[in-house]
Amino acid sequence: MALMITDECINCDVCEPACPNTAIYQGEEIYEINPDLCTECVGHYDKPQCQQVCPIDCIPRDPDKVESKEQLMEKYHKITASN
Repeated sequence: MALMITDECINCDVCEPACPNTAIYQGEEIYEINPDLCTECVGHYDKPQCQQVCPIDCIPRDPDKVESKEQLMEKYHKITASN
């Protein structure tokens, strides 16, 4: 399941550099997450780094982007193979 950033985001800039897949970017009003690049840090860390550093806890799982740990690991391998 990819993560998402809710409109409670205060644009504090700490989540973007914490993402190992560069899935987080500045949107028109708040930071956003590209679900094609979000692996919830599977393959990199035990926990999603953006959630760990977010001071207001506005990065939940996206219920519209449900993926298993296996699917997230497969995505991780595809992303890192192109690097």
